[in-house]
Amino acid sequence: MRESLSGYRKYELKSTSLLDVSTDEDNTESKIEPRNDSSNLKTAKSYLDDGFVFGLEGSGLVRPKGKVAQIVVEGDSLETKPHQVAIVTVTFMNHLFFLLRSIAQLNLINHDNVPLTFVQTIVTIVSSWIFADLGSGVLHWSVDNYGNGRTPIMGGIIAAFQGHHTAPWTITERGFFNNVWKLCIPFGIPTVALISILSGPAHPIVSLFFTVFCTMEILSQEFHKWSHMTTSQLHPFVRTLQKYGVTIDRTPHAKHHLAPFEGNYCIISGICNEPLDKSGFFRRLEKIVYDMNGVESNAW
Repeated sequence: MRESLSGYRKYELKSTSLLDVSTDEDNTESKIEPRNDSSNLKTAKSYLDDGFVFGLEGSGLVRPKGKVAQIVVEGDSLETKPHQVAIVTVTFMNHLFFLLRSIAQLNLINHDNVPLTFVQTIVTIVSSWIFADLGSGVLHWSVDNYGNGRTPIMGGIIAAFQGHHTAPWTITERGFFNNVWKLCIPFGIPTVALISILSGPAHPIVSLFFTVFCTMEILSQEFHKWSHMTTSQLHPFVRTLQKYGVTIDRTPHAKHHLAPFEGNYCIISGICNEPLDKSGFFRRLEKIVYDMNGVESNAW
């Protein structure tokens, strides 16, 4: 998830428009004189500004050099807090319960045919993992390219994703609970419980699919963090997951951080990135959005 640009941090403005160029009649050399108005002063740039430009170019913001972790969202912190631990722990316990219950209901429908239940469970989990990668890409694309900090409901998430490009290393400083707890809200207990209730005991595969889907979406932020860490920082097991494409690898995700930031949006496994980018999937979506409301994508 991208770290947000807020009005609580000041950044250096890079603009020659703040300067007037004049020529002395007695001297052929040009000299630069600052304007005497207040526009010559450094100002705070906020992610709430309607003029916020994703990817820095034209935004008046400057990316800090080196692996600099920055907290730029009001009230945010790298510190893991008790309520974050509680939310994440309860959420995963809930999801585990619904996962096991779905498998038990499926086995009951199969009249205790364990091999059949096993195959169906594996197929459902793999399918959900693939669709979760697709879902992470669509979400990532939408918040990268549309809206800003003023957007209702999603403003904070949009600012965080877009601002991640100014301080990408910040995510590596976050502990697990601090990193994923916010995603427990949209993909947490209410969502999984509602889907399981609506699907009912007669359709346990539906409950199983969306339980895994929501779990993957929550974990996507941790997979994302791993893709920004150096090899020496990663546990050997994590490096193995990345090597075999179970989670997004460092090299594929690095492509997303190249201007104009128009592809490689999927951050769970990245398995959907190539087909989506080669097919022009997101460009077609952007055209549909533009035809509907005239809003251009930030990637254009």
